[in-house]
Amino acid sequence: MPVAVIPGNGAPPLLGRAPLAYENSTFLNSSDGRLIRIVSEYMEPLARFRREQIQDTVVFFGSARFRGREEADHALELLDNTGSKQPAPSHEQPAKAVEIAAGNATDLQRKRAVAAVEMARYYEDARRLSGLLTNWAKRIPSRGARFVVTSGGGPGIMEAANRGAHEAGGKTIGMNIRLPFEQSPNPYITPSLNFEFHYFFMRKLWFAYLAKALVVFPGGFGTLDEMFEILTLAQTHKLANKITVVIYGSEYWKKVFNLDVLVDTGAISPKDIELFQFADTPEQAFELLHEGLTKNYLLDEAAAGTLSQSPNTATDEDLMAGWTVEDFLGPEMAKTSK
Repeated sequence: MPVAVIPGNGAPPLLGRAPLAYENSTFLNSSDGRLIRIVSEYMEPLARFRREQIQDTVVFFGSARFRGREEADHALELLDNTGSKQPAPSHEQPAKAVEIAAGNATDLQRKRAVAAVEMARYYEDARRLSGLLTNWAKRIPSRGARFVVTSGGGPGIMEAANRGAHEAGGKTIGMNIRLPFEQSPNPYITPSLNFEFHYFFMRKLWFAYLAKALVVFPGGFGTLDEMFEILTLAQTHKLANKITVVIYGSEYWKKVFNLDVLVDTGAISPKDIELFQFADTPEQAFELLHEGLTKNYLLDEAAAGTLSQSPNTATDEDLMAGWTVEDFLGPEMAKTSK
C-alpha cells in the first residue's frame, strides 16, 4: 500500500476532486446503483421515442435462430443460440441435398432441412407483411409515426420485420437484449431507434407499452414467452390499449400447442380464444391488422378530430410544443392502472 507523503508543515496531502455521483461508474455498476440503471432503461428510451415522434408500434416476434444465407435459393443456417452471431455445430445444421443423397445426414439434419425451407418462407412473409404495414401506416394523417414496426433487434424473423419496414421507407425499432455471447443488432433498424437492454423486464415493458398490435411468427421459447405474456395481460385486462394479436402460420402453431384442450378442461374461457387470430399469408395478416387498428384506434381518433389533416407534416417544434406526458403517452400510459 502506498504511503502518503505528509508535507513538512504537517498538513495532509492534497486530494483530487471526487467524481460526481452520476459519473461514478463504480457506483453506477454496483448493486447500490441498480435502481438508477432500471430507471435509465425507462427514461432513455422514452426520451428517444419522444424525439423520434413515435406514437405507437406493432411488435413482431419470431425465431431468431434462422437467418438467410442466400435468399435466392433460401439456403439457411441455424444459429447457435437466440440472437447469437455464432452458427450452431455442424451436426445440428440442416442437411444439404448432397448429404441426404449420399446418406450422410442424420434424422435431425433431415428434419431441419425440411423445416429450413419453411422457415425461409416465414422470413420472406414477415418481410412482406412489414412492408405492407409500413406503407399503409406512413399515409395515416398524424403528428407522430404510427404503428411503427418493432422487433427484438436480432436476426431471423426480427431482421425480416425490420428489413421490410426499412425497404418501405419507414422508421423501425429494434430492442436488443445484452446476452452472454457475441451478438449484434440487424442492419435494418433505424439507427436512432436501436436499443440494447440489460434487464429483460424493462425490454418487455417497452414491447408492451406502445404496442397496438402483435404479430407472432414461428419461434421458440422466447417467442412463446412474449406471446403468452401479452395474451395474459389482455386476458386479465391489464393492458390499457386494445391490442390486435395475429398468430402467423397456423400449421406450425397448431402443432406446438392445442388451446382447445385448455378450453375443454376449463383452464381458460372459450372467449379467450378470441384474443388472437390466425393468418397464413402476408395479405391475410395485413387485413387483420388493418381492420383491428382501424376499428380500435383510427375510427375513434377521426371521430374525435385528433387525426392531423395531412400525414406527418408537423415539425419537431410543433410536435413538442405544449405537450404533456399524457399528450405523448396517452392517458392510458400516463396514469397508473390499479
